[in-house]
Amino acid sequence: MADINETIGGYRLRSLLQTGQISQVFEVVEPHSHRHFAMKVLLPEHAKDPAKRAELFNDAEVGIKMTHPNVIHIHKVVRSQSEPHFIMDFFPSGSLRLRLQAKENAFIREHARRIFKETATGLAYMNANGYVHRDIKPDNILCNPLGETKVIDFAISRKIPIGFARWFYRKGKPSGTPSYMSPEQIRDEIPDRRQDVYSYGCTLYELATGRPPFRGTSTSDLLSRHIKEKPAPLTAYHPDVTEEFSNFVLRLLAKKPGDRPGNFHEVMMELRKVRQIFKSVVEKKNEEE
Repeated sequence: MADINETIGGYRLRSLLQTGQISQVFEVVEPHSHRHFAMKVLLPEHAKDPAKRAELFNDAEVGIKMTHPNVIHIHKVVRSQSEPHFIMDFFPSGSLRLRLQAKENAFIREHARRIFKETATGLAYMNANGYVHRDIKPDNILCNPLGETKVIDFAISRKIPIGFARWFYRKGKPSGTPSYMSPEQIRDEIPDRRQDVYSYGCTLYELATGRPPFRGTSTSDLLSRHIKEKPAPLTAYHPDVTEEFSNFVLRLLAKKPGDRPGNFHEVMMELRKVRQIFKSVVEKKNEEE
């Protein structure tokens, strides 16, 4: 593993932000400019693994194309044999997963409108640029103390096939995080923006209630529930959630893609119509504008 104050690719490692199964994320400093960035680097034991390298480089190549306030921007990728890594914006905030684990429920309730809107805005931008994220979950949404958000991690993002490319799509092994995968993603159907709408719905469900819409005794049981089981209203798990917000989220979780909003612009229009998310939070009239 890399150490603090070590230099990789000309950047000095300043602090460890996150350690995952295959990579680490560090705050780094560019010596000549003294600017701060974040670096994602594969752990040494995975540095030469072709599949892990492919995920890292896909993450980088998609992120390089993204320039939006609510999507992390990646500046450069280094395909080193020993230390493959990329450099991205430094956004000094943890993920929404960390806030859930810390039970920062009051924070989530207070900033819910902004968090939900900005996440949808970032995903609308990604989809408009021809990509499906395919791994939307609280872990992949950074959120600062003001409720400002950035979508991260494009390791399994895919280009949306158009025209003749749709005819040549071949199913493979499904990939994603089981608690947030749409029925179509589980079946590895053609990537479509409505898959992200479903995963976003699972994420909102968990942020509002403290639990994902489905739980299973095994991965296969969990995936089967996404395909066959109707999710319980959010009000069943959290009495502070309004019925109108619960109904909005359940529409995002429709089993058939055609029964969901067709894109994130429609999602945002419907979210705007939800007058109140939590009964205990009086929202400012212009907060969502």
